[in-house]
Amino acid sequence: MVDSRTPDSHVVAASLLSAVADPIRLQLLHVLVGRTRCVCDLQPEPPIPGNLLSYHLKVLREAGLIEGTRRGRWIDYSLTEGALERLHAALPDPASVARQLVVVR
Repeated sequence: MVDSRTPDSHVVAASLLSAVADPIRLQLLHVLVGRTRCVCDLQPEPPIPGNLLSYHLKVLREAGLIEGTRRGRWIDYSLTEGALERLHAALPDPASVARQLVVVR
């Protein structure tokens, strides 16, 4: 049995997964689950320089996982609608993987 995903969907899935493959970006996503946070409250542990935090936020924004809303000189970040569902869908489905396994005797 062949994977039902198209080559393009594999590219999209890989780009989403590569966006969260960094420990800092994954930590940022965890902080944003279920709430909006000011950029001033997003400093991970251990702290990183502000320009590096901006870079990681940019990667997540470009992947379509987070969005920012300007509030004066601050930016409030939140997960985009369906971000976690898209990440989940990017992972292989265990049921389809099991169907693809063929036992050769």
